[in-house]
Amino acid sequence: MIRLEQVSKRYPDGTVAVDDLTLTAPTGKITVLVGPSGCGKTTSLRMINRMIEPTSGRILIDDQDTASRDANALRSGIGYVIQHAGLFPHRTIEHNVATVPLLLGWHKRKARERAREMLAVVGLDESMARRYPSQLSGGQQQRVGVARALAADPPVMLMDEPFSAVDPVVREQLQDEFLRLQAELGKTIVFVTHDIDEAIRLGDQVAVLRVGGKLAQVAEPAYLLAHPADDFVADFVGKDRGYRALGFVDGQVRVHDEPTVRLGASADEARAVTRDPWLLVVDEARMPQGWVEPERLTAPIEAATLALGGTLARQGGPLRNALDSALSSPSRRGVVVDDDGRLVGTVRAAEVLQQIEAADRPEQRDDDGAAALLEQTGELPVVTGPPPAASEPRRDP
Repeated sequence: MIRLEQVSKRYPDGTVAVDDLTLTAPTGKITVLVGPSGCGKTTSLRMINRMIEPTSGRILIDDQDTASRDANALRSGIGYVIQHAGLFPHRTIEHNVATVPLLLGWHKRKARERAREMLAVVGLDESMARRYPSQLSGGQQQRVGVARALAADPPVMLMDEPFSAVDPVVREQLQDEFLRLQAELGKTIVFVTHDIDEAIRLGDQVAVLRVGGKLAQVAEPAYLLAHPADDFVADFVGKDRGYRALGFVDGQVRVHDEPTVRLGASADEARAVTRDPWLLVVDEARMPQGWVEPERLTAPIEAATLALGGTLARQGGPLRNALDSALSSPSRRGVVVDDDGRLVGTVRAAEVLQQIEAADRPEQRDDDGAAALLEQTGELPVVTGPPPAASEPRRDP
């Protein structure tokens, strides 16, 4: 567990980067710091490993004051991932990943073995071990950065906008990989981002900071979206927060059988399957490939002829994904797939909306709402703000 107790950072010119910040990052959870430029996100992160020294206050890791420890020893026990990965360009990928174990005195052979093990963990082939950073893509370099941070098996990881320098598709893939790794490893992570969508997707709790390093609100993502503490938080999380909150609402929506045709099928074969204006195309493994309009076909179906619009929703996933799949599909039928990406069927937007209306979600901040949230998530909301009145019983987070 990481605790920041009334931590401030003031520079000699009078600039206040962080102002009286009190925050707890629970053990084994992801705490995301998010806010506009100048809110002290990175400064707060770098004070945890003493790359920046706080002006006042205390920072504790597992109840030990970091100021009482040697700074280099402290940093060697904390994984650190930054934007653009920060790899050593003159060292091989293997050597980059083995950096901290070697600094800790590991035998070279053991450090190399650990490096290759970590490359496999983050989804990189062993053949990349002998390459140099310039020979890898941006997404691959970020994976190496994560592997390096994990190499010495630190209990704590600090991540400073690690995925912001890659394109949206790669970024989503890295986020998926990051969540998979966290599910397996259970590290205590403090993650900085300026992207509220990334914060909501990755965080077990999200801390929103104001300009000047003041904490505006800290809460679980679902609670933050449903109950912003004030206008600043409401504006920052976005006007579409109600829609995004559906990402935390699961429900059973009727899945309909969907007529399909295989890639390579002729126009006559496609028209024989259905009279609907749109027909779903799958490959030999029944993985959806796109849609075609049978009446417009004049040749066998090829990948180049497909309408690719429409996201895929996972079976049993959040209602937001099901609704988005239906609304983004050219046929207005959302494609549902299993965990292997194979077609299960399709859903209709109207039926998803009916399920959303029926979903039991907390609508107000009271004891009944907290109980509903506890039933859904297993945890009570964590909220900052003024203390309750004397007549109101205090609800500890």
